Amino acid sequence: MNQNTVQGKWKEIKGDLRSAWGRITEDEWEQTKGDMSAIAGLIQQRYGQEKSEITEKLSGLYDKYLSEPTRRNLN
Repeated sequence: MNQNTVQGKWKEIKGDLRSAWGRITEDEWEQTKGDMSAIAGLIQQRYGQEKSEITEKLSGLYDKYLSEPTRRNLN
């Protein structure tokens, strides 16, 4: 996913991440700066899930935001 897209939609993405992995703190999410690899490592460390499983779920979540039209385009 384009890093600019991640930065522009980070609050929304972070909300979905918190819903899925609620034991990770706001500060920890912010430290990842939206980097999928850093997020996957954090989740793996905290939850003990397989990295491939985490990456697959993250890819689906990120793809949702990549394919979503921006609000500016809707107005």
